[in-house]
This record gives sequence, C-alpha cells and structure tokens, in this order.
Amino acid sequence: MMKSLRTFFAALALAFGLATLAPAASAGDPVIDAAIEAGEVGERIDGRLGVIGSGDPSLIRKVQEINNRRAAKYAQVAAETGTTVAEVARITGEKQIAKLSRGQWYMDASGTWKQK
Repeated sequence: MMKSLRTFFAALALAFGLATLAPAASAGDPVIDAAIEAGEVGERIDGRLGVIGSGDPSLIRKVQEINNRRAAKYAQVAAETGTTVAEVARITGEKQIAKLSRGQWYMDASGTWKQK
C-alpha cells in the first residue's frame, strides 16, 4: 500500500512537473520543428521522438540527440522521485501527445503511428 501510494503521488507530481520537460528539448530547433510540422517526426508514447518512415541521416541524428537528453532527464527525475525511468517517460509521452496540434503525428502503445 505504501509503495502504491508513493507511486501515485510521484506520478501526480510528474504529471504536473513534466508537462513542459520534453518540449524544452526540441523547442527552438528549427530542423525538428519543421520535421514535426511536415509529419516526418512525431511524439512516441514512451516519451521520445520518433522518425516517421525513412528519415534523412541528419534528421535521425537530431532526433537521437534530443532523445538522449530526454532519457538523461527522465533518469534524473526518476531518481529524485523514487519512480522508474519508464514511468517518467510514459507520463511525459502521454502529456506530449495530449499537447499535439491537429494533424501532428504520434505513436501509440501498439507502435502504430497515428495523426491527431
């Protein structure tokens, strides 16, 4: 019971605190922003960006750089809150998908790309 209560409060804190975490990793990067608008990059339910289809090698590298920064932040938050990296990433992914604009792409839990 104590573990589930701790997890609940940690998840609640993450839901509010991480809502702006992931956008900071890509905001202002014109390559990523343009790729998102063009439907070449989307948010994944696991809190990472994904390249839709076959991407240009430079775009793939940019996405990997951002995902590496996100993973490091997720690990830091997980350690600070006593949760798992996967839990932090999932909550962030859900928040990012919820904030997408109409027409932007996301990957759901089944691994399928969908347009919002």
